[in-house]
Amino acid sequence: MNEDDLAKILKKMYFESKKGETATNVHLFGIKYADEISASRCSPKNIAKLAGIPETYGTEINKGRNLSRFVKVK
Repeated sequence: MNEDDLAKILKKMYFESKKGETATNVHLFGIKYADEISASRCSPKNIAKLAGIPETYGTEINKGRNLSRFVKVK
């Protein structure tokens, strides 16, 4: 999976999130796609930029990646 593929997924998760759950969905993206993000060697900040969301969400993606070692998606 390349950075464009990841950006498309993030864009969908971000813009289709319920009101008040945007940041949660960005964290969830980081959790679900942690391995793919690492394998692609692209920065979370750049993935956010390509998805058309604020680059500051790169930090939230990283939080999700870090959480991925400890949690599983239901």
